[in-house]
Amino acid sequence: MEFLLRGIIEALSLIARADGEVIEITLRSLTVSSSAVFLAALIGIPVGAVLALRKFRGRSLALAAINTFMGLPPVVVGLVVVLVLARRGPFGSLELLYSVSGMVIAQFVIAMPIIAGLTIAALKSLEPGLRLQLLALGAKNMDVAKALLWECRQGVYAAVMAAFGRVCAEVGAVMMVGGNIRHSTRVLTTATVLEARQGHYERAIA
Repeated sequence: MEFLLRGIIEALSLIARADGEVIEITLRSLTVSSSAVFLAALIGIPVGAVLALRKFRGRSLALAAINTFMGLPPVVVGLVVVLVLARRGPFGSLELLYSVSGMVIAQFVIAMPIIAGLTIAALKSLEPGLRLQLLALGAKNMDVAKALLWECRQGVYAAVMAAFGRVCAEVGAVMMVGGNIRHSTRVLTTATVLEARQGHYERAIA
């Protein structure tokens, strides 16, 4: 118990004096995850709306893909992104591997299906007759989509927050793509794992 209390006290001391490395890692982690979720929301919400409200050839396959990617292990996402961004990969010339941009891409791939899938669920939870009423009143498809998204906005907000929580807690993908490089690509999760392994529990707690 004394060991735990000492670690917590020392961790609070690091936070209170605004330890440079702790602040740097925290800000980088928030920047990476916020950027990934913002981009994922820009694409995921419209994709979810289209899949929930429109019927077209290949829709069932697209829904199956979204559901599959929602449950895809992050380490698999990390491996795929590494292969794509590696020097011999199709986008190797961009030199995004072991960079903040590469980590944003990996987290985007994780977050987008979550936002799309939960947006679909939120729209499906609405009263089915609401869409027909809007169409009967002369609303165009885009206006109908906007109105329905507004009606289920709490579900959409929940989708974005769920995606943010998922990517913030991610270790495997960001470690593979970012490399956990000090002062460059180290984020909260990878730093916590590293410090705990090295026995620096106070810094891991902080």
